[in-house]
Amino acid sequence: MATRAMSETVEALYRSESGRILATLVRLLGDLDLAEEAMHEAFAAALEIWPETGVPEKPRPWLISTARFKAIDGIRRRVRFDGAQQDLVRHIEAQAAHVPEEDEEIEDDRLRLIFTCCHPLLPPEAQVALTLREVCGLTTEEIARAFLVTPATLAQRIVRAKAVIRDRKIPYQVPAPQELPERLDAVLQVVYLVFNEGYSAGAGAEVTRAELTGEAIRLGRLLAELQPEPEAMGLLSLMLLQESRRAARTSPAGKLILLENQDRSLWNRAQIAEGVALVEKALETRRFGSYTLQAAIAAVHAEAETAAATDWRQIVALYNQLVRMQPSPVVQLNRAVAIAMRDGPEAGLAQIDAILEQGDLANYYLAHSARAEMCRRLGRPAEARASYEKALALTHQEPERQFLEERIRQLE
Repeated sequence: MATRAMSETVEALYRSESGRILATLVRLLGDLDLAEEAMHEAFAAALEIWPETGVPEKPRPWLISTARFKAIDGIRRRVRFDGAQQDLVRHIEAQAAHVPEEDEEIEDDRLRLIFTCCHPLLPPEAQVALTLREVCGLTTEEIARAFLVTPATLAQRIVRAKAVIRDRKIPYQVPAPQELPERLDAVLQVVYLVFNEGYSAGAGAEVTRAELTGEAIRLGRLLAELQPEPEAMGLLSLMLLQESRRAARTSPAGKLILLENQDRSLWNRAQIAEGVALVEKALETRRFGSYTLQAAIAAVHAEAETAAATDWRQIVALYNQLVRMQPSPVVQLNRAVAIAMRDGPEAGLAQIDAILEQGDLANYYLAHSARAEMCRRLGRPAEARASYEKALALTHQEPERQFLEERIRQLE
């Protein structure tokens, strides 16, 4: 095989398999840094050997086995200078006697790695960075760009997180059943943070980042398959239903399009069908939480043929449950908008003003944008303009800024 074609083959394998390979190597070698180094050496070896021998029938086990031997050889060389590492060599040889070939076993390794990266001893920003780097295989530069930090800052977060895992001897395992609810919540939160950053980017020229929403959905699918808890299914449903609208959320020129004005023929019906089936299954258990309720709200929107046909009474009823379960100001704001759609903008404005008086959303641009929309519909242009300008001062996403500026021009 030509060198360029082989390089492309190996690169494609790295993109598709590196997360699985790394997860298994972490179990076999017991150390994230050692596993990463060994995996990269194995891929480098593939570039040297495969042009002569051809790509193995099962490249993943070949890469895992090669990485294991690279790690053992490296440690043996260091043993000459540090006899204490002889025990580590024996441990790795014992652990690595069997290289898994079955997908189920390798996916179990990935689940262990997800729970390790999302351990509660790690700060939330480190959990997100480590999950994207080690489980999803994104580069440090890609993650830094997505979260608007420098690669050096992001790299420091990852190094510190690995140090905590090593120093605190965090076990590489799925939690015991009695620990699962608390630990699963942390994992689901990290996955949803990743999805939200991709679904509504915090700043920049684009509304969405498809690579992040795609990775979050892939992680959510893995969790729902391997730990089919109601909230895991609910989160996957929520992400699928929200992602189904991505093609309709912006114009070809990149301008923001509100839900009520979207071309619903562009919505992804396969994702909607899967999301609706998942949320119905989660609701049947009666052990659901906030992700499932949010998914149920998204499903009502997704199943409405037109904006006018949306069942706002059902949406308000679901928000009433969600506020009782998760009484955050943002949930209250979303409920206020739903009330406005059911009862009229005056009712919604009263709710929004009460929320803003609490002060928690004073710097949340969507709260001021929602208030402006209520005033605009009520024919109160001066108040609408003031609220739109507050929202404009608080947003850093270019399509959002363009949308708000256009709203202000329309008032003039």
